[in-house]
Amino acid sequence: MRKHNKIAAGTLLLGAAMAGMMLSGCGSEADGKTQIRMLQYKPEATDFFDALEEKFNETHDDIELTIDSPNDAMTILKTQLIREDYPDIVGIGGDVNYSNFLDAELFMDISDYEGLSTIKQSYLDTAKALEFVPVEGNYALPYMANAAGVLYNRDLFEEHGWTIPTTWDEFIALCDEIQAAGIQPLYFGFRDAWTCLAPWNAIAVDLADSDICAQVNRGEATFTEAYDQVADRIKALLDYSQPDPAAYSYNDACTAFARGESAMYVIGSYAVPQIQSVNPEINIDSFVFPASNNAEENILNSGNDLQFSVMKTCENKEAAYEVLDFLLEDENVQAYLDDQNAVPCKEGDFTLAPMLDGMKTYIEEGKTADYQDHYYPAEMAVDAMIQTYLLDTSENAKETFLTRFDTDWTRYNRDVIRKVEEYYGNQSETE
Repeated sequence: MRKHNKIAAGTLLLGAAMAGMMLSGCGSEADGKTQIRMLQYKPEATDFFDALEEKFNETHDDIELTIDSPNDAMTILKTQLIREDYPDIVGIGGDVNYSNFLDAELFMDISDYEGLSTIKQSYLDTAKALEFVPVEGNYALPYMANAAGVLYNRDLFEEHGWTIPTTWDEFIALCDEIQAAGIQPLYFGFRDAWTCLAPWNAIAVDLADSDICAQVNRGEATFTEAYDQVADRIKALLDYSQPDPAAYSYNDACTAFARGESAMYVIGSYAVPQIQSVNPEINIDSFVFPASNNAEENILNSGNDLQFSVMKTCENKEAAYEVLDFLLEDENVQAYLDDQNAVPCKEGDFTLAPMLDGMKTYIEEGKTADYQDHYYPAEMAVDAMIQTYLLDTSENAKETFLTRFDTDWTRYNRDVIRKVEEYYGNQSETE
Protein backbone atom coordinates (compact mmCIF):
# COMPACT_ATOMS: atom_id res chain seq x y z
CA MET A 1 0.00 0.00 0.00
CA ARG A 2 1.07 3.55 -0.67
CA LYS A 3 -0.46 6.83 0.33
CA HIS A 4 -1.80 7.79 -3.10
CA ASN A 5 -5.26 6.68 -4.13
CA LYS A 6 -5.44 3.85 -6.62
CA ILE A 7 -7.59 4.13 -9.74
CA ALA A 8 -8.79 0.93 -11.36
CA ALA A 9 -8.21 0.49 -15.09
CA GLY A 10 -11.58 0.67 -16.80
CA THR A 11 -12.58 -2.24 -18.98
CA LEU A 12 -13.87 -0.01 -21.77
CA LEU A 13 -10.73 2.09 -21.73
CA LEU A 14 -8.45 -0.92 -21.91
CA GLY A 15 -10.57 -2.43 -24.65
CA ALA A 16 -10.23 0.73 -26.68
CA ALA A 17 -6.50 0.74 -26.07
CA MET A 18 -6.19 -2.83 -27.31
CA ALA A 19 -8.23 -2.04 -30.42
CA GLY A 20 -5.72 0.62 -31.43
CA MET A 21 -2.57 -1.03 -30.17
CA MET A 22 -1.29 -2.23 -33.51
CA LEU A 23 -1.77 1.21 -35.04
CA SER A 24 0.84 3.01 -32.98
CA GLY A 25 4.52 2.47 -32.36
CA CYS A 26 7.12 3.68 -29.91
CA GLY A 27 10.87 3.72 -29.68
CA SER A 28 10.96 5.97 -32.75
CA GLU A 29 14.00 7.56 -34.38
CA ALA A 30 14.74 11.30 -34.24
CA ASP A 31 17.99 13.16 -34.97
CA GLY A 32 19.71 9.82 -35.42
CA LYS A 33 18.80 8.74 -31.87
CA THR A 34 16.30 6.17 -30.70
CA GLN A 35 13.64 7.94 -28.67
CA ILE A 36 12.51 6.11 -25.54
CA ARG A 37 9.72 7.59 -23.47
CA MET A 38 8.97 6.47 -19.94
CA LEU A 39 5.96 7.39 -17.83
CA GLN A 40 6.35 6.76 -14.11
CA TYR A 41 3.65 7.16 -11.47
CA LYS A 42 5.51 8.50 -8.42
CA PRO A 43 5.28 12.32 -8.43
CA GLU A 44 7.19 12.44 -5.13
CA ALA A 45 10.20 11.10 -7.05
CA THR A 46 10.00 13.64 -9.90
CA ASP A 47 13.26 15.38 -9.02
CA PHE A 48 15.07 12.05 -8.87
CA PHE A 49 13.82 10.97 -12.27
CA ASP A 50 14.53 14.37 -13.81
CA ALA A 51 18.14 14.02 -12.69
CA LEU A 52 18.24 10.42 -13.90
CA GLU A 53 16.96 11.42 -17.33
CA GLU A 54 19.69 14.04 -17.61
CA LYS A 55 22.35 11.59 -16.48
CA PHE A 56 21.24 8.96 -18.99
CA ASN A 57 21.20 11.37 -21.92
CA GLU A 58 24.65 12.70 -21.03
CA THR A 59 26.09 9.19 -21.13
CA HIS A 60 24.27 7.73 -24.15
CA ASP A 61 24.83 8.95 -27.70
CA ASP A 62 22.40 6.65 -29.48
CA ILE A 63 19.32 6.86 -27.24
CA GLU A 64 17.41 9.87 -25.97
CA LEU A 65 15.33 9.18 -22.86
CA THR A 66 12.33 11.23 -21.80
CA ILE A 67 10.77 10.54 -18.39
CA ASP A 68 7.33 11.91 -17.59
CA SER A 69 6.31 12.10 -13.91
CA PRO A 70 2.77 13.53 -13.84
CA ASN A 71 0.73 13.94 -10.68
CA ASP A 72 -1.95 11.49 -11.80
CA ALA A 73 0.04 9.11 -13.95
CA MET A 74 -2.51 6.30 -14.10
CA THR A 75 -5.28 8.56 -15.42
CA ILE A 76 -2.89 10.12 -17.93
CA LEU A 77 -1.64 6.70 -19.02
CA LYS A 78 -5.17 5.49 -19.65
CA THR A 79 -5.89 8.65 -21.64
CA GLN A 80 -2.76 8.09 -23.72
CA LEU A 81 -3.83 4.53 -24.40
CA ILE A 82 -7.14 5.72 -25.83
CA ARG A 83 -5.28 8.24 -27.99
CA GLU A 84 -2.86 5.51 -29.12
CA ASP A 85 -0.01 7.56 -27.67
CA TYR A 86 1.94 4.88 -25.91
CA PRO A 87 5.07 5.30 -23.81
CA ASP A 88 7.76 2.67 -24.27
CA ILE A 89 8.17 1.92 -20.57
CA VAL A 90 5.83 2.46 -17.65
CA GLY A 91 6.83 2.63 -14.02
CA ILE A 92 3.84 1.67 -11.89
CA GLY A 93 3.06 0.08 -8.55
CA GLY A 94 2.55 -3.61 -8.03
CA ASP A 95 -1.18 -3.38 -7.48
CA VAL A 96 -4.51 -3.91 -9.21
CA ASN A 97 -3.67 -1.28 -11.86
CA TYR A 98 -0.80 -3.47 -13.02
CA SER A 99 -3.08 -6.51 -12.92
CA ASN A 100 -5.63 -4.79 -15.15
CA PHE A 101 -3.07 -3.62 -17.69
CA LEU A 102 -1.52 -7.08 -17.81
CA ASP A 103 -4.93 -8.68 -18.21
CA ALA A 104 -5.53 -6.37 -21.20
CA GLU A 105 -2.30 -7.70 -22.78
CA LEU A 106 -0.66 -4.28 -22.94
CA PHE A 107 2.76 -5.39 -21.69
CA MET A 108 5.63 -7.12 -23.44
CA ASP A 109 7.00 -10.43 -22.17
CA ILE A 110 10.49 -9.52 -20.94
CA SER A 111 11.54 -13.03 -19.93
CA ASP A 112 14.63 -12.65 -22.13
CA TYR A 113 15.78 -9.58 -20.20
CA GLU A 114 18.95 -10.58 -18.35
CA GLY A 115 18.41 -8.03 -15.57
CA LEU A 116 15.62 -10.17 -14.13
CA SER A 117 18.30 -12.52 -12.80
CA THR A 118 19.50 -9.77 -10.43
CA ILE A 119 16.11 -9.34 -8.75
CA LYS A 120 15.26 -11.02 -5.44
CA GLN A 121 13.00 -14.00 -5.99
CA SER A 122 10.49 -12.82 -3.39
CA TYR A 123 9.73 -9.67 -5.41
CA LEU A 124 9.58 -11.58 -8.69
CA ASP A 125 7.06 -13.88 -7.00
CA THR A 126 5.11 -10.85 -5.81
CA ALA A 127 4.79 -9.60 -9.39
CA LYS A 128 3.65 -13.01 -10.64
CA ALA A 129 1.06 -13.28 -7.87
CA LEU A 130 -0.65 -10.15 -9.23
CA GLU A 131 -1.81 -12.03 -12.33
CA PHE A 132 -5.57 -12.59 -12.30
CA VAL A 133 -4.94 -15.96 -13.95
CA PRO A 134 -1.50 -17.50 -14.48
CA VAL A 135 0.26 -16.04 -17.52
CA GLU A 136 3.34 -17.49 -19.15
CA GLY A 137 6.32 -15.16 -19.09
CA ASN A 138 7.48 -12.14 -17.11
CA TYR A 139 5.96 -8.72 -17.61
CA ALA A 140 7.43 -6.63 -14.80
CA LEU A 141 10.87 -5.72 -13.54
CA PRO A 142 10.46 -5.12 -9.79
CA TYR A 143 12.62 -2.12 -8.93
CA MET A 144 11.76 -0.74 -5.51
CA ALA A 145 9.71 -2.02 -2.61
CA ASN A 146 8.50 -0.33 0.53
CA ALA A 147 7.96 -1.72 3.98
CA ALA A 148 5.19 -1.19 6.50
CA GLY A 149 4.92 -2.10 10.14
CA VAL A 150 5.43 0.00 13.22
CA LEU A 151 7.52 3.15 13.30
CA TYR A 152 8.70 3.97 16.81
CA ASN A 153 10.46 6.78 18.62
CA ARG A 154 13.83 5.25 19.39
CA ASP A 155 14.72 7.86 22.02
CA LEU A 156 11.50 7.22 23.97
CA PHE A 157 12.06 3.47 23.86
CA GLU A 158 15.66 3.82 25.10
CA GLU A 159 14.66 6.30 27.82
CA HIS A 160 12.00 3.97 29.24
CA GLY A 161 13.71 0.66 28.53
CA TRP A 162 10.89 -0.65 26.36
CA THR A 163 11.70 -3.74 24.30
CA ILE A 164 10.56 -4.59 20.80
CA PRO A 165 7.64 -7.06 20.86
CA THR A 166 7.70 -10.22 18.78
CA THR A 167 4.17 -11.52 19.48
CA TRP A 168 0.70 -9.99 19.65
CA ASP A 169 0.50 -10.47 23.42
CA GLU A 170 3.87 -8.76 23.84
CA PHE A 171 2.69 -5.88 21.65
CA ILE A 172 -0.46 -5.36 23.73
CA ALA A 173 1.61 -5.59 26.93
CA LEU A 174 3.95 -2.93 25.52
CA CYS A 175 1.00 -0.67 24.71
CA ASP A 176 -0.24 -1.09 28.29
CA GLU A 177 3.22 -0.27 29.62
CA ILE A 178 3.52 2.85 27.48
CA GLN A 179 0.04 3.96 28.50
CA ALA A 180 0.90 3.44 32.18
CA ALA A 181 3.88 5.76 31.71
CA GLY A 182 1.47 8.51 30.67
CA ILE A 183 2.42 8.39 27.00
CA GLN A 184 0.10 7.76 24.06
CA PRO A 185 1.08 4.38 22.54
CA LEU A 186 -0.39 4.90 19.04
CA TYR A 187 -1.64 7.73 16.85
CA PHE A 188 -3.86 7.36 13.79
CA GLY A 189 -5.06 9.65 11.03
CA PHE A 190 -8.18 7.72 10.08
CA ARG A 191 -9.96 10.82 8.72
CA ASP A 192 -8.01 9.91 5.58
CA ALA A 193 -9.58 6.52 4.98
CA TRP A 194 -6.57 5.12 3.11
CA THR A 195 -4.53 5.18 6.34
CA CYS A 196 -6.82 2.46 7.73
CA LEU A 197 -5.13 0.10 5.29
CA ALA A 198 -1.74 0.42 7.01
CA PRO A 199 -2.63 -1.46 10.23
CA TRP A 200 -5.03 -3.69 8.28
CA ASN A 201 -2.31 -4.87 5.91
CA ALA A 202 0.27 -5.20 8.67
CA ILE A 203 -2.04 -7.48 10.67
CA ALA A 204 -3.43 -9.43 7.72
CA VAL A 205 0.01 -10.33 6.42
CA ASP A 206 0.57 -12.47 9.54
CA LEU A 207 -2.93 -13.87 10.04
CA ALA A 208 -4.29 -14.45 6.52
CA ASP A 209 -2.81 -16.42 3.64
CA SER A 210 -0.90 -14.22 1.22
CA ASP A 211 -3.00 -15.61 -1.65
CA ILE A 212 -6.34 -15.31 0.12
CA CYS A 213 -7.79 -13.15 -2.66
CA ALA A 214 -6.90 -15.78 -5.26
CA GLN A 215 -8.42 -18.45 -3.01
CA VAL A 216 -11.66 -16.49 -2.81
CA ASN A 217 -11.71 -16.02 -6.59
CA ARG A 218 -11.39 -19.79 -6.96
CA GLY A 219 -14.26 -20.37 -4.53
CA GLU A 220 -11.98 -22.06 -2.00
CA ALA A 221 -12.32 -19.56 0.89
CA THR A 222 -14.28 -16.62 2.23
CA PHE A 223 -13.10 -13.35 3.71
CA THR A 224 -15.56 -13.84 6.57
CA GLU A 225 -13.41 -16.72 7.80
CA ALA A 226 -10.01 -15.48 6.68
CA TYR A 227 -10.31 -11.97 8.13
CA ASP A 228 -12.16 -12.76 11.36
CA GLN A 229 -9.13 -12.41 13.62
CA VAL A 230 -7.72 -9.56 11.54
CA ALA A 231 -10.92 -7.60 12.18
CA ASP A 232 -10.69 -8.26 15.92
CA ARG A 233 -7.11 -7.13 16.22
CA ILE A 234 -7.31 -3.95 14.19
CA LYS A 235 -10.20 -2.82 16.36
CA ALA A 236 -8.25 -3.66 19.51
CA LEU A 237 -5.71 -1.00 18.51
CA LEU A 238 -8.30 1.71 19.15
CA ASP A 239 -7.87 1.16 22.90
CA TYR A 240 -4.35 2.58 22.54
CA SER A 241 -4.93 5.45 20.12
CA GLN A 242 -5.87 9.05 20.71
CA PRO A 243 -9.63 9.67 21.21
CA ASP A 244 -11.62 9.82 17.98
CA PRO A 245 -8.82 8.93 15.52
CA ALA A 246 -11.21 9.53 12.60
CA ALA A 247 -11.13 13.24 13.45
CA TYR A 248 -7.44 13.45 12.53
CA SER A 249 -5.79 13.30 9.11
CA TYR A 250 -2.63 11.62 7.89
CA ASN A 251 -0.75 14.92 8.24
CA ASP A 252 -2.10 15.32 11.78
CA ALA A 253 -0.86 11.85 12.72
CA CYS A 254 2.57 12.42 11.17
CA THR A 255 2.85 15.74 13.00
CA ALA A 256 1.79 14.27 16.33
CA PHE A 257 4.29 11.42 16.06
CA ALA A 258 7.03 13.83 14.99
CA ARG A 259 6.39 15.92 18.10
CA GLY A 260 6.61 12.93 20.42
CA GLU A 261 2.87 12.77 21.13
CA SER A 262 2.89 9.00 20.58
CA ALA A 263 5.57 6.37 20.99
CA MET A 264 4.56 4.39 17.90
CA TYR A 265 2.88 4.89 14.55
CA VAL A 266 1.52 1.96 12.49
CA ILE A 267 2.32 3.14 8.98
CA GLY A 268 4.69 2.50 6.09
CA SER A 269 8.21 3.82 5.58
CA TYR A 270 6.77 6.25 3.05
CA ALA A 271 5.58 8.42 5.97
CA VAL A 272 9.10 9.16 7.20
CA PRO A 273 9.78 12.19 4.95
CA GLN A 274 6.52 13.79 6.09
CA ILE A 275 7.42 13.12 9.75
CA GLN A 276 10.93 14.48 9.30
CA SER A 277 9.59 17.64 7.64
CA VAL A 278 8.06 18.46 11.02
CA ASN A 279 10.96 17.25 13.15
CA PRO A 280 14.20 16.61 11.22
CA GLU A 281 15.91 15.46 14.41
CA ILE A 282 13.46 12.69 15.33
CA ASN A 283 15.17 9.35 15.90
CA ILE A 284 12.98 6.77 14.16
CA ASP A 285 13.33 3.02 13.86
CA SER A 286 10.77 0.37 12.93
CA PHE A 287 9.75 -3.19 13.62
CA VAL A 288 7.59 -5.79 11.92
CA PHE A 289 4.04 -5.75 13.25
CA PRO A 290 3.70 -8.90 15.43
CA ALA A 291 0.07 -9.82 14.75
CA SER A 292 0.58 -13.49 15.55
CA ASN A 293 1.37 -15.08 18.91
CA ASN A 294 3.93 -17.25 17.15
CA ALA A 295 6.99 -15.09 16.54
CA GLU A 296 8.08 -17.38 13.70
CA GLU A 297 4.96 -16.38 11.77
CA ASN A 298 5.89 -12.70 11.68
CA ILE A 299 6.25 -11.49 8.09
CA LEU A 300 7.31 -8.09 6.82
CA ASN A 301 4.62 -6.31 4.86
CA SER A 302 6.53 -5.35 1.72
CA GLY A 303 5.29 -4.97 -1.83
CA ASN A 304 6.56 -3.78 -5.19
CA ASP A 305 6.21 -0.03 -4.85
CA LEU A 306 7.75 0.64 -8.27
CA GLN A 307 8.18 -1.79 -11.12
CA PHE A 308 8.85 -1.26 -14.81
CA SER A 309 7.01 -2.82 -17.72
CA VAL A 310 7.77 -2.44 -21.42
CA MET A 311 4.73 -1.73 -23.56
CA LYS A 312 3.96 -4.31 -26.23
CA THR A 313 3.97 -1.51 -28.84
CA CYS A 314 7.60 -0.56 -28.14
CA GLU A 315 9.45 -0.90 -31.46
CA ASN A 316 12.97 -0.96 -30.03
CA LYS A 317 13.17 -3.50 -27.27
CA GLU A 318 16.97 -3.35 -27.16
CA ALA A 319 16.92 0.37 -26.41
CA ALA A 320 14.25 -0.13 -23.75
CA TYR A 321 16.36 -2.86 -22.17
CA GLU A 322 19.35 -0.50 -22.18
CA VAL A 323 17.28 1.98 -20.17
CA LEU A 324 16.37 -0.79 -17.72
CA ASP A 325 20.06 -1.70 -17.43
CA PHE A 326 20.80 1.92 -16.56
CA LEU A 327 18.10 1.98 -13.91
CA LEU A 328 19.55 -1.17 -12.35
CA GLU A 329 23.09 0.16 -12.08
CA ASP A 330 24.03 -0.03 -8.41
CA GLU A 331 24.80 3.68 -8.22
CA ASN A 332 21.33 4.58 -9.47
CA VAL A 333 19.60 2.05 -7.23
CA GLN A 334 21.40 3.47 -4.19
CA ALA A 335 20.53 7.02 -5.23
CA TYR A 336 16.85 6.10 -5.28
CA LEU A 337 17.12 4.43 -1.87
CA ASP A 338 18.70 7.57 -0.44
CA ASP A 339 16.06 9.79 -2.01
CA GLN A 340 12.95 7.78 -1.17
CA ASN A 341 13.84 5.61 1.89
CA ALA A 342 12.94 2.60 -0.24
CA VAL A 343 13.81 -1.10 -0.21
CA PRO A 344 15.75 -2.46 -3.22
CA CYS A 345 14.26 -5.34 -5.19
CA LYS A 346 17.72 -5.98 -6.64
CA GLU A 347 20.17 -8.27 -4.91
CA GLY A 348 23.24 -6.46 -3.66
CA ASP A 349 25.01 -4.73 -0.82
CA PHE A 350 22.94 -1.58 -0.57
CA THR A 351 22.69 0.86 2.33
CA LEU A 352 19.17 1.14 3.72
CA ALA A 353 17.73 4.11 5.55
CA PRO A 354 18.33 3.88 9.33
CA MET A 355 14.58 3.82 10.07
CA LEU A 356 14.52 0.37 8.42
CA ASP A 357 17.11 -1.11 10.79
CA GLY A 358 14.52 -3.18 12.66
CA MET A 359 13.27 -4.71 9.40
CA LYS A 360 16.64 -5.36 7.78
CA THR A 361 16.80 -9.07 8.65
CA TYR A 362 13.40 -9.70 7.09
CA ILE A 363 14.41 -7.78 3.97
CA GLU A 364 17.70 -9.65 3.60
CA GLU A 365 16.05 -13.05 4.13
CA GLY A 366 13.15 -12.28 1.81
CA LYS A 367 10.70 -12.97 4.61
CA THR A 368 8.09 -10.71 3.10
CA ALA A 369 4.54 -10.77 1.79
CA ASP A 370 2.62 -8.30 -0.33
CA TYR A 371 0.02 -5.85 0.89
CA GLN A 372 -3.41 -7.44 0.83
CA ASP A 373 -4.96 -4.29 -0.61
CA HIS A 374 -2.85 -4.61 -3.77
CA TYR A 375 -5.43 -7.20 -4.85
CA TYR A 376 -8.56 -5.25 -3.91
CA PRO A 377 -10.62 -3.64 -6.71
CA ALA A 378 -10.45 0.13 -6.26
CA GLU A 379 -14.21 0.40 -6.79
CA MET A 380 -14.72 -1.67 -3.66
CA ALA A 381 -13.25 1.12 -1.48
CA VAL A 382 -11.99 -1.25 1.20
CA ASP A 383 -10.31 1.60 3.04
CA ALA A 384 -13.69 3.27 3.59
CA MET A 385 -15.19 -0.07 4.60
CA ILE A 386 -12.53 -0.51 7.28
CA GLN A 387 -12.99 3.07 8.43
CA THR A 388 -16.74 2.49 8.80
CA TYR A 389 -16.15 -0.74 10.70
CA LEU A 390 -13.74 0.94 13.12
CA LEU A 391 -16.34 3.60 13.89
CA ASP A 392 -19.18 1.09 14.25
CA THR A 393 -19.85 0.37 17.94
CA SER A 394 -22.80 -1.96 17.39
CA GLU A 395 -22.68 -5.58 18.57
CA ASN A 396 -22.82 -6.99 15.05
CA ALA A 397 -20.24 -4.57 13.59
CA LYS A 398 -17.75 -7.29 12.66
CA GLU A 399 -20.36 -9.54 11.11
CA THR A 400 -21.73 -6.65 9.05
CA PHE A 401 -18.25 -5.68 7.89
CA LEU A 402 -17.10 -9.16 6.89
CA THR A 403 -20.37 -10.06 5.20
CA ARG A 404 -20.14 -6.90 3.14
CA PHE A 405 -16.52 -7.71 2.30
CA ASP A 406 -17.57 -11.01 0.71
CA THR A 407 -20.63 -9.52 -0.99
CA ASP A 408 -18.82 -6.52 -2.45
CA TRP A 409 -15.92 -8.70 -3.55
CA THR A 410 -18.26 -10.79 -5.67
CA ARG A 411 -19.97 -7.68 -6.99
CA TYR A 412 -16.86 -5.78 -8.06
CA ASN A 413 -14.73 -8.77 -8.99
CA ARG A 414 -17.25 -10.76 -11.02
CA ASP A 415 -15.34 -10.44 -14.32
CA VAL A 416 -12.13 -11.68 -12.73
CA ILE A 417 -13.96 -14.54 -11.00
CA ARG A 418 -15.46 -15.54 -14.34
CA LYS A 419 -12.01 -15.57 -15.97
CA VAL A 420 -10.62 -17.64 -13.12
CA GLU A 421 -13.47 -20.14 -13.45
CA GLU A 422 -12.91 -20.37 -17.20
CA TYR A 423 -9.16 -20.80 -16.79
CA TYR A 424 -9.37 -23.59 -14.25
CA GLY A 425 -12.27 -25.17 -16.10
CA ASN A 426 -10.15 -25.34 -19.23
CA GLN A 427 -7.24 -26.69 -17.20
CA SER A 428 -9.42 -29.51 -15.93
CA GLU A 429 -10.60 -30.37 -19.43
CA THR A 430 -7.04 -30.75 -20.70
CA GLU A 431 -5.92 -33.01 -17.86
